Amino acid sequence: MKFCKTYQEYMQGQKKPLPAVGLKKLKKILKKCRGECQWQGDINGVLNASTCPDQCPVCDGTFFPSLVKEMSTVVGCFNQRAQKLLDLHLASGFRKCFMWKGRNHVALIQEGKDLVTYAMINAIAIRKILKKYDKIHYSKQGQAFKSQAQSMHIEILQSPWLCELMAFHINLRETRVKTIAVAGLLDGCSLMFNDGNPSLSCAIFDSVKLDIDLTCSICLDTVFDPVSLTCGHIFCHMCACSSASVTIVDGLKASNRKAKCPLCREAGVFYGAVYLEELSILLSRSCHEYWEERLQTERRERIKQAKEHWESQCRAFMGV
Repeated sequence: MKFCKTYQEYMQGQKKPLPAVGLKKLKKILKKCRGECQWQGDINGVLNASTCPDQCPVCDGTFFPSLVKEMSTVVGCFNQRAQKLLDLHLASGFRKCFMWKGRNHVALIQEGKDLVTYAMINAIAIRKILKKYDKIHYSKQGQAFKSQAQSMHIEILQSPWLCELMAFHINLRETRVKTIAVAGLLDGCSLMFNDGNPSLSCAIFDSVKLDIDLTCSICLDTVFDPVSLTCGHIFCHMCACSSASVTIVDGLKASNRKAKCPLCREAGVFYGAVYLEELSILLSRSCHEYWEERLQTERRERIKQAKEHWESQCRAFMGV
């Protein structure tokens, strides 16, 4: 069965309508483009004119704008639903009683699994349509668009909520929920260690495998109290604060909008950082000794920064 048909059947089989990539529509645009280019080639007397010019009005004006809009809608829907699900799972006390009304662990697990599947199958759909674009145009513009999509934060595999969902499923295997709904868990998700360096791995489709490195590129150690910047790169919270030239007390929201990611050098990525709570729980369980040691070190640094912060506030208040 062709992927386009498989994709359509998957999207139509969802209980609630979800945003999707219009593969049929995009293929029609490419077919029209190929026809117009061939026609133009015949006029010019070129027998094998099967490629578009660098500035193709059909593709530049229709194909990519349409794909950008659809990708933005898909990733927006995924992020919103994943965040709501994880907030529900991490809720405690009265808030948990209120939010969990009429819900159970089995439904929660299944919803998380469905969300990861939704992310993966849409990633495949986008990859296939861009591959077809390059095949028709004999170009690499489709590949180049992938980098552009990452800079626009519409690449679903870069979503921090996908990382959190993967950690969420691995965490559930270590809890009492395992006895409730083992069949609902994602067997393709795992925490791996290669020469002591941890990474999250997920492979629920043969053609897509996602590996997320969990080594902080600033301290070169396993990420502690991890945060994901809006560019998708993951750092320790304290390392990110140091890179953004803010204190732990002030937090990343106090960072300068011009502050750049230490890896990709994209500006303005600290303010909207996402705290990866599920990942933090997973790593604290899997690297217990390291986590305890790092906790003690960071606690001293946090106390030091808090003390300096309040001393400066007192001096400012006293006019010293």
